[in-house]
This record gives sequence, structure tokens and C-alpha cells, in this order.
Amino acid sequence: MPNLFSHIDQLEMLNQKLSLSEKLDNLRNTLLDHFPFIDRIAVVVYDPDTDMLKTLAYSSKDTSPLLHYQAKLHEAHSLLEILRKKRPRVINDLAVFDRGGHEYTQRLSERGYRSSYTHPILHEGQFYGFVFYNSFQKNVFQERVLTELDICSHLIMLLVVNEWSHAQTLTATVRSALSITNQRDPETGGHIARMSHYARIIAVELAETMGFDDQFIENIFLFSPLHDVGKIAIPDQILLKPGKLSEEEFEVMKTHASKGREIIDDLLENYHLSQFHHIDMIRNIAEHHHEAMDGSGYPEGLVADEIPIESRIVAVADIFDALTTQRPYKNAWSNDDAFALLQKLAGIKLDRQCVDALRKNRFSVEEIQRHFKDE
Repeated sequence: MPNLFSHIDQLEMLNQKLSLSEKLDNLRNTLLDHFPFIDRIAVVVYDPDTDMLKTLAYSSKDTSPLLHYQAKLHEAHSLLEILRKKRPRVINDLAVFDRGGHEYTQRLSERGYRSSYTHPILHEGQFYGFVFYNSFQKNVFQERVLTELDICSHLIMLLVVNEWSHAQTLTATVRSALSITNQRDPETGGHIARMSHYARIIAVELAETMGFDDQFIENIFLFSPLHDVGKIAIPDQILLKPGKLSEEEFEVMKTHASKGREIIDDLLENYHLSQFHHIDMIRNIAEHHHEAMDGSGYPEGLVADEIPIESRIVAVADIFDALTTQRPYKNAWSNDDAFALLQKLAGIKLDRQCVDALRKNRFSVEEIQRHFKDE
């Protein structure tokens, strides 16, 4: 009797709880059986709020020439043309960009790549980013190859959109809950936008030292706005109190960290997102962003490296924006004063590397402040 189950699904790994880069590795390894000249696949995503293209994931034999890279879409004219036409682009000799090409093209050429196929990620009329295929050989992206790569591109699109949709569903649900219950901190949308961008700045600066990949960095950016979701459970008379909290009131306020973890767990279960990659990052951000390096924080009194790195990053980003933003009970601090306090707290309450990472990127911090001003 023939073996009815002899066939091996080469793409079965796509159904597992893996990072997007690991899934791209699986796809590229499958493609190599037919097209051994596919030396690199990369995905960049688009942030419409800042017009920024950001590297998300890649698969290649060596390190990417564009790790932790970002650039303004309006400055990348050849990519804008792809988006305008809503059609993929074939470049079978990257030498055409030797004079005046964009930085990303120059980096690819310097690394030895000689041809490129670029596919826009468009889903239901929304632009998400681009998929890039690169080869060290010229003239390899012929029609027969492109037809099969188109299938692969649409599969990658579904992976990206699916992951993005899960993240957006989670964050949108939390924000809706905060609005509907009217039990929220008197903070603006500007605070959420700024602190999430600050968190990304810190993560990018620490990426090489800490070994962060681009998906980890992007998830820090996406999930940092969920840090205070537990405040939904704090009574108005405490959460919205304009003056200083009493000792008893502060003890209630502190419960928002553990309540946040509980709310996140409920959302993950209700929306069937338990297989979402980096799921522990969301939990850690909600539960541990008030831990302190010296163990004096809450809810668990974790010390130094016991505190998850994503929580340490969010803590610095959150405190800096709180200091530099006007609130009903205080005036906004200057950046100089805020950085001075962060430096004083570094190594005691806050992670020194995270503080230094933000201070080192003051220009980017000020650009974010200009872009996301409170009304």
C-alpha cells in the first residue's frame, strides 16, 4: 500500500510561533531549491505618522547591510514611484543607481548585491511597506522567476499584515477601553506617541549591544503604549486626583501594574493571540515598567537585570516624557533638567544604558517633540 503521508510540507514552519525573520529564513531556504541566486529577502514597514520606512526583518547568508535602518519615504523617490504605480519594480543591474542612488541602494551595492526585485505591501488599499529580493548576480530576475516570487511576496504580505493586525487589534482595544470607561490618566495622545518613539530610539541605540533584531525594536514601539493599561481598574477619585496621593491611595495606584498584566492576559485569550511572537514583551511592559534597578520598585521588587529589558526601556521613555510635559499639577521641565534627573537616577532607579541611549539621541528626541506636540 502506498504511503499516503510521504510528502513533507516545506512551509509548515510558517504556522509555528516564530519571528518573522525565522519565517523568512524558511521561505528563502525553500526558494533556494529552485532559485539558488536569491541571496536576500527583506521587509520594511511604513509608519504614516512620521513618513518613515523602517527595517523589520530579513533573511540572508550574512548580516544585513541595512540593520536598524530607517528613512523618510518622501526622500526615496524610486520607492515612491513603486507606490504611485502600485506595481513591483525589477532592477537587473543595480549599477543604474551608482550615480545618485538612495543610501539604501548604495549600501546594497557596496555589499556586492547586483540586482533587486521590490514588491509593495498593499492590502485592502492600505500601504504597509515593501518586500525586497536581492541577488549577488545580475540579470536573474526574469519573468519565470518573478511569477513565482510574486506568490512568495503575497505570502509574506499576509504574514506581515496578519502580525500587524494582531498588534493593532490589541492596542486599539486597549485605547478604546480607556476611552469608554473614562477612567484614565489625564494624559494626551501626544504622550503615547512621544514615549513610544522614545522607546524605539533607546532600543535602536542598544540593538548592537543587546542583540535586538528589527522586529524586537518594532514591537517595543508598538507595545510601549500599553504600559498603563492597568489604570483602567483604578478608581477615578485616585486616578484623576490633582494633588498628591495619600499613602493608602498610592498603594491602590500601584496595583495598576499587576492589573495591567491581568488585562493583557485576558485580551490575549479573548482575541486568540497567545501564539503571537514576542507575547511576553507585552506582558512585561504592562507589569514591570515601574520596577527599579535597586529593587525599590513594584509590583515584585525586581533588581537590575531581573527586570526585563523592554520594561527598563519603557520606564526611561515614560519618565522622560512625563517630566517634559505639562500636567494639571506641574509645569513642563526643560529637556536639560529632565536629562539631568534621568542621569541622577541612572543605576539607582533607571537602567544606565537606557538613559545614556536616550541622552545620546537628543536631536531625535527634540524632533519627536516638535512633531507630536500636545494640543
